[in-house]
Amino acid sequence: MADNNNEINNAETYNIEMDSTQMDNTEVNVDLISRMNEMYPKMSKGQKKLAAYITSNYDTAVFMTAAKLGEMVGVSESTTVRFATLLGYNGFPEFHKALEDVVKDKLHSVQRIEISASKMTKAQVLETVMMSDAEKIKLTLDTISKSNFEEAVESIMNAKRIYVVGIRTCMPLATFLGFYLNLIFDDVTVVTTNNASEIFEQMININKDDVLIGISFPRYSMRTLKAMEFANDRNAKVISITDDKNSPLNLYSSCNLLARSDMATVVDSLVAPLSVINALVVSLCMKKADYVTEKLDTLERIWNDYQIYSNDEINMVDDEVAIRSIEK
Repeated sequence: MADNNNEINNAETYNIEMDSTQMDNTEVNVDLISRMNEMYPKMSKGQKKLAAYITSNYDTAVFMTAAKLGEMVGVSESTTVRFATLLGYNGFPEFHKALEDVVKDKLHSVQRIEISASKMTKAQVLETVMMSDAEKIKLTLDTISKSNFEEAVESIMNAKRIYVVGIRTCMPLATFLGFYLNLIFDDVTVVTTNNASEIFEQMININKDDVLIGISFPRYSMRTLKAMEFANDRNAKVISITDDKNSPLNLYSSCNLLARSDMATVVDSLVAPLSVINALVVSLCMKKADYVTEKLDTLERIWNDYQIYSNDEINMVDDEVAIRSIEK
């Protein structure tokens, strides 16, 4: 605590800044820090203490209520609330949300659980999570670039080979997209990997005629980023599905599809990204409707001939339920 107090007492001697290891690349973070810098000369002594503490301890401050944050730096709760208002937020909760966005890609699992526990009770989990997911889809629909979406569709349509990469929590998204792309196109590779070298082995033939779709959300996967860098170096068309225009994935992509995924819990919401992927698949199917229909008809015959799916299903016959067993 002594070190923190020394840092706080010296708050008036410097302008608020974050070094390169602290700075997150999100627009919200830049906005929050710039607001603190801009308003610093107008702050009271207590507000400057808050600014100094938050700058140096943002990963701790994110877990605090207004009262706890004020207690930590030695100011009143009302001073903390006025500090948030001074920065242009509609009270402390809105400021706290911006602070969550600053650290969202730096939190480890235990910290995420702590945030979740502070934001909702067990009885609120179902409603809170589903409403938050719905909000992410709406925000994505409001902000996603329609021209980028169409460009992504055309790039995939014109590609000789299609590569999809998504690591760790984004692997289900990559697998889902790859499954449906394989129904539409003849040469699709979902890059699966346990280490960086395997990525390059699977992508060794990628070139200017191909497209790579990279999927990653905070925390961003370095392996996904390396795959996109490699594809970009080979002059392939690179598409990113990520959360923010300042995402590191966008360094190597020429077409960015932004989907909101900023729920600060132990599980990040991937509902909006999945919805964007669904839209991609539907749009591609519509453009290759005859081919997809023919391929699905062929698959249906194969599935029936080789009993791929069980016949233990419920059929409605003359308003009565009949159980059809594979053993019949």
